[in-house]
Amino acid sequence: MTLWRLTWLTPLLLLQACSQASNQVEPLKDGLIYCSEGNPESFNPQLGTSGTTIDATSAQLYDRLLDYDEDQQDFIPALASSWQALDAGTRYRFKLRDGIAFHSTPWFTPTRSLNADDIVFSFRRWLDEGHPYHDVNGGNYPFFTASGLNRLIERVVAVDPQTVDFYLSRSDSSFLANLATDFAIILSAEYGATLLARGTPSLIDQQPVGTGPFVFDEFRKDLLIRYTRNTDYWRTPAHIEQLVYSITPNANKRMLKIITGECDVIPYPLVEELALLDTEDEIRISGTVNPNSAFWAFNTEHPPFDDVRVRRALAYAINRPAIIQNVYNGNARLATGILPETSWAFSPVDQTHGYDPAYAQELLAAAGYADGFNFELWAMPVQRAYNPNAQRMAELIQADLAQIGVRAEIVSYEWNAFRRRLARDEHDSVLIGWIADNADPDNFFRPLLSCNARAVGTNRANWCNAEFDELLAAAIREQENTKRKQLYQEVENWVYREVPLIPIANSMRFQAYRGDIQGVEVPAYGGVNFRFARRVDAAATESAGARP
Repeated sequence: MTLWRLTWLTPLLLLQACSQASNQVEPLKDGLIYCSEGNPESFNPQLGTSGTTIDATSAQLYDRLLDYDEDQQDFIPALASSWQALDAGTRYRFKLRDGIAFHSTPWFTPTRSLNADDIVFSFRRWLDEGHPYHDVNGGNYPFFTASGLNRLIERVVAVDPQTVDFYLSRSDSSFLANLATDFAIILSAEYGATLLARGTPSLIDQQPVGTGPFVFDEFRKDLLIRYTRNTDYWRTPAHIEQLVYSITPNANKRMLKIITGECDVIPYPLVEELALLDTEDEIRISGTVNPNSAFWAFNTEHPPFDDVRVRRALAYAINRPAIIQNVYNGNARLATGILPETSWAFSPVDQTHGYDPAYAQELLAAAGYADGFNFELWAMPVQRAYNPNAQRMAELIQADLAQIGVRAEIVSYEWNAFRRRLARDEHDSVLIGWIADNADPDNFFRPLLSCNARAVGTNRANWCNAEFDELLAAAIREQENTKRKQLYQEVENWVYREVPLIPIANSMRFQAYRGDIQGVEVPAYGGVNFRFARRVDAAATESAGARP
């Protein structure tokens, strides 16, 4: 973890901060305001892979069977108090904790504690196409399909009220890691039955009920999300009484709001402002090495990107070191493949293409594009940990490509519209990326490049190869990590040869917070978690030598 203290920004930002008044959310004395970068797609992370949705929902509203402890580098109990692998790893048995309460809300009052029926309901919803909730709100569960869990899990059985068995089609070294992700949340079967009886099943993802540390209160699109503390939480309850997400897509406005005290925490502070740091305590910035990858993906079903020679040419045409310096201000590592160096399967061998515009032109000429071509380069409208400024990155790539006669038109949309259009394969190419959900290297490949991932819209390259998929399957069947690492290097070689995407950077992840806020450290995996957040006397904290 890296910690800085921010004392001043550019004069222009300060003048703007002094002249702007909030018309959104009043400061909270008994809570915390988080200025998020966009609206969630829903309040159920099972339905998408957007980091904005994950940050707004997973750790705040829900729990899962098990968690991953980064310090221990191991799985730890959550809703399940214990588990064991049976039948040579093709069956897992989970014992549930007693007395875990679901949220009580104005729209639902539970009559029982969590039991095995809730686990079966939560998994069967996306596993079983005949389940009454499978098609509710779209029936698309991209993470589970892209990771292959929908084919791995054959059935989920309630052995008794506090015991659940998962039957697998084969042993899988990534199974527990996938259950520890932000997507594998547990819903209330009783709430689902109540909504079906009322004829309003869609509300399960709009008026959420979970077991997590906060209870959903209200959502006003483009304005705010409001949560209150779950006083019946089965673990130590949250310290803050209210948690408000002030939806602020513009990065400059987020910076202004934290300066003026309208926000307590913001994600993705402007990278160019990170150098303007001193020793005061009003605003602090924390950062950590984050397992993520920024990349440029080609839609291989759109000509000319269906020709590997064209894809290789563009890989040689862009100056990735210059992008790192200009977009990340040095706060990122030049990617040597898809896996970041935080992964245990990482290899220092560079499996990317160097900067060679002359060779790029030769490849284009051999492919029949000596005079270049026109295409659309899509750039995200929001900041993410892996890419703080996709628009600027697109402009740099556009300039590089112009040198070899290729003409890129930069395209963007509002974030949720951007993702919907991506899922419909409307793009020629896109600057996007991935933040690891767990520590298993498979998480960087199956959700991004498998044929299953193409089917559900998370494979932005629309690239599908049966041999490549079999190599991924061999890697997850293998239980010995040394052999798995060798297999993942073969996977990286496939990506290097076929170039469905170009790895660009593995970056630091930052957030800024007011000096009187503690307990909001940047997570290594998954979304933000405010269960440990608290407001303290900043001066007392400093004099005591405590660290936020």
